[in-house]
Amino acid sequence: MIGRDRSPRRSPSTAEAGRARHKRASPKSTIQRSNNPPIALTIAGSDSSAGAGIQADLKTFSALGVYGLTAATCVVAEIPGKVSRGEPASARIVREQIEVLVRNFPIGAMKTGLLCSAAIISAVVEAIGKIDRMRGRRIPLLIDPVMIATGGDRLLEAAAIGTYEDELFPLAALITPNLDEAALLLETKIKSREQMEKAAKALANQYCASILLKGGHLQGDDAIDLLFHKGKLRTFSAPFARGVATHGTGCTYSAAITAGLASGLSLEHAIQRSKKFVTQSIARHFRWSSKTGKVVEALRHSI
Repeated sequence: MIGRDRSPRRSPSTAEAGRARHKRASPKSTIQRSNNPPIALTIAGSDSSAGAGIQADLKTFSALGVYGLTAATCVVAEIPGKVSRGEPASARIVREQIEVLVRNFPIGAMKTGLLCSAAIISAVVEAIGKIDRMRGRRIPLLIDPVMIATGGDRLLEAAAIGTYEDELFPLAALITPNLDEAALLLETKIKSREQMEKAAKALANQYCASILLKGGHLQGDDAIDLLFHKGKLRTFSAPFARGVATHGTGCTYSAAITAGLASGLSLEHAIQRSKKFVTQSIARHFRWSSKTGKVVEALRHSI
């Protein structure tokens, strides 16, 4: 047989062979799979094209070895680059989705995405308060403050933004605004790296939370994000992928961080791994052409 080693040797035991196979198949960079994986909850909107929202979050959780739960806040009819219609869920059903999941699953971390209205934000706050009282501890909560669409459209009314600030932000372990959202919260413009640094520190001081300010909209060759955590500023950078018209990168990034926290990673390690994951998801994107010749692109949520 071609390639077979014919030299005499002692046959390894079944256990030894199994350990050898496991060692070869499980380098340090590989996500370990388990019959009892860590669990993460996403509270966000449903994207019919599955590139963003809870669909992107579930794909990301699964790719990173985490079991994902969802509480849907709205249903959006969309494709990459175009939103046809969106309808919010009732605040009551959002709250009940969260509560029934928490009663029955050992959730390791949570994230929020599009929350649509002040009433839904308040319902999420109420449900999280019950979680903390029931568990006797605070489950790490990542808030992706989805306020402004990539095209610049406002997704929330002013009252909802105030509810974010007054009720939800105080519960956050990490807040992940993009530059437009940070500029809205600080009522300023952010056009440079220096302004990014000042904004990250200002947001951390304003909301008493760790801030990951995403700089993907900043001009330059690299996509630079700044973490202000425990009084220190850290930079996460990756080559900027141009000419790829996908959506859901913010959802994917925040979901990957949440998966890391649910798996017991430190915040900085979770962000570092997530930055690499989302960069690869963009670089390896899917691409289709419709009968009309329209090109549709989407992230590839895999490792």
